[in-house]
Amino acid sequence: MNSFLLTMTMLLHSACSQQSAADINLVQQGSSSYSIVIPASPTKAEDRAAVILQQYVQQISGAKLPVIRENSYKDQPAVFIGSTAHSSGPEKIAGEGFHIGTAGRQVFIRGGSGKGVVYGVYYLLETYMGCRKDAGVPAVVPASKQVRIPGGLAVTQSPAFVYRETYYPPSLDPEYLEWHGLHRFEDLWGLWGHSFFKLVPPKTYFATHPEYFSLVNGKRQPMQLCLSNEKVYELAAAYFKKAIADNPDAMYWSVAPEDGGGACTCDDCKKADAAEGGPQGSLIRFVNKIAAQFPEQQFTTLAYGYTAKAPLKTKPARNVFIMLSTIDAYRQEPLAAAASAAGFRKNLEDWEAVTQNLFIWDYTTQFTNYLAPFPDYDNLQSNLQYFAKHHVKGVFSQGSGETYSDMAEYNSFVQAQLLWNPNADMTKVNSSFLNGYYGKAGPWIGKYMQALSAAVKSTHAVLDIYGNPVFNAKDYLSPARIDEYSALLDKAEAAAEGDTAFLQRVYRARLPLEYTVLQQSRVYGTGRYGYLQPDGSVSAKWPARIKKFVIASKAAGVTELAEGGLSPDAYQQEWDELLARKWVNSLAFGAKVTLVNPYTPEYSPMKEQTLTDGLTGGKDFSYNWLFTYGKDMIATIDMGSSKRIRQISLNFLLDPRHYIFLPERITVEVSADGSNYTVAGTQPVAPPQEDDALQIRHFNFAVSGENARYIRVSAVCPATLPDWRATPGKKAALCCDEVTVE
Repeated sequence: MNSFLLTMTMLLHSACSQQSAADINLVQQGSSSYSIVIPASPTKAEDRAAVILQQYVQQISGAKLPVIRENSYKDQPAVFIGSTAHSSGPEKIAGEGFHIGTAGRQVFIRGGSGKGVVYGVYYLLETYMGCRKDAGVPAVVPASKQVRIPGGLAVTQSPAFVYRETYYPPSLDPEYLEWHGLHRFEDLWGLWGHSFFKLVPPKTYFATHPEYFSLVNGKRQPMQLCLSNEKVYELAAAYFKKAIADNPDAMYWSVAPEDGGGACTCDDCKKADAAEGGPQGSLIRFVNKIAAQFPEQQFTTLAYGYTAKAPLKTKPARNVFIMLSTIDAYRQEPLAAAASAAGFRKNLEDWEAVTQNLFIWDYTTQFTNYLAPFPDYDNLQSNLQYFAKHHVKGVFSQGSGETYSDMAEYNSFVQAQLLWNPNADMTKVNSSFLNGYYGKAGPWIGKYMQALSAAVKSTHAVLDIYGNPVFNAKDYLSPARIDEYSALLDKAEAAAEGDTAFLQRVYRARLPLEYTVLQQSRVYGTGRYGYLQPDGSVSAKWPARIKKFVIASKAAGVTELAEGGLSPDAYQQEWDELLARKWVNSLAFGAKVTLVNPYTPEYSPMKEQTLTDGLTGGKDFSYNWLFTYGKDMIATIDMGSSKRIRQISLNFLLDPRHYIFLPERITVEVSADGSNYTVAGTQPVAPPQEDDALQIRHFNFAVSGENARYIRVSAVCPATLPDWRATPGKKAALCCDEVTVE
């Protein structure tokens, strides 16, 4: 028996021994005279609630309470579940709320809509019978031959939001969802998220009917739909007619643009958008038209990207819900105060003025590095309180989905509590999770989390959902601070010693620190915290360290390290390739670099020295690439003295998804004095094609044995994005990793 179960068992027995006269003896000495009574015609939720209570009482005490219909009830002691004739409590229960009450010998559990009665049963089990449901494991059930419920009980609760989802691995467990009052979009939506191309697929229609799709830069392109085209409406309506018939129980249907830009600029769409203040105008008019065709259904659409703002004239229909995104905000401060969230706050207020049906699509992980420590823990409550204050009805809190991420269990648990009650006592919520999930190690895990949060504040760090542990290597994820965090987790491990389950959970909590060390070592290279020795050879302990991390990640449930990113096995392969890469002793290693145009600091942590640090980049632009946005990369390298040169080589990254393209032309020049340059070579680069995959392109320039001290590399940035990637406000970027001189 683990320590938590033992503690709860002792508490249960203690409570039993101190019962008042009004307490209800549900089970005595392993036997019960009680029945569970449900309505004569129960709902699915009432049936399920009765079975759940029956099973758990039997697990606790050994007593199996019979479940009977109310028309068979004979005045025996009973637990009445659902809307029976004997029910007591408030006449109406809001939303998916519940009421638990006692009167005399009887117990009553009722629910509002949906699964409210099921939530009531789980509340009874946890609050009064000592059961507990944690992530990824069966429920903890204390053993006792006595089960008592306090007399005079009258508890009524209703959730603050009608839609509550925290998108982390624990949500894969249906019982976890019900126990904690959560939803899954798969269970509620017949069609979810970015849906335009499900309604009108480009593969089916673009070749023969390009007019169904958006006009961008004067050309029809399969980027979005043309919402003013009547045939597009007819196809969408036909889709929903069939889909609704096939799935009549779905609560919501999404009508929303694809991810990215490309809003239609044809005359009719442009006219609607001009009247409404932007592309949200043609979108809302289109969604309203669909909603009018199916008045008994509820439709959602996304206020995200180019549709984030509220329309000036048209209000969403009564059966249309707006899901507003918080994607542009940094996470180190509450959304109510963060400067980066000013646009979101304005949009929220504007939408609030035109509709009562508001959902929020929020973000609580780092999508580019799921395992990076992301301590937004202190802001979770204030953000949900802010949403509730502005009459938001539902929240999709997007975490890492089905793959494990930093503090996934904590995020899931705490968000569940706050989605039900944003004003919950956080001291109690944190204590419940930390002590219940980590046992004696809980206080040390709490100190670790507090240390991370405090460091974010004291170093004025930025928490970016598209950030990187390398970007924060000089603030809250500095090597010195990582050592401090690790020491706290050492104490957590010591406290959990002897309990395998708790110890494994502490190991999972440590994974983000280990991931950070591995990732940062790639840019430290031959430095103190790098994976290489000063002579360029691989540190002897590094291969084993990587392998251990990969094994631990898979055991923790990591399936991908970033959104659409590498699996642990692919991560191992990436490291294997990096470790096998021959160290090139470049003549320009460590040489001074001067740039004409600035690099982008958040993506170039080693600054201009990225070009001469001896480290080549991989397919992630975050590591060992000099990122230049919207301008030519013109770099002059001073090797300190004249050297005989025979070849200069460099790499550029092509990553259209992130607007990173190859230069149009590359010119390499050499000079003895830094004033007079000779062209060593010029290479034009073919324009990218729409089907180009993420790749690294290598370029060589032969320099026939010239002596030179200075090298100048000029890479011409594309002036415009290709039509198939054109997005308003976006420019092309260049990424160069290393200028190798031999």
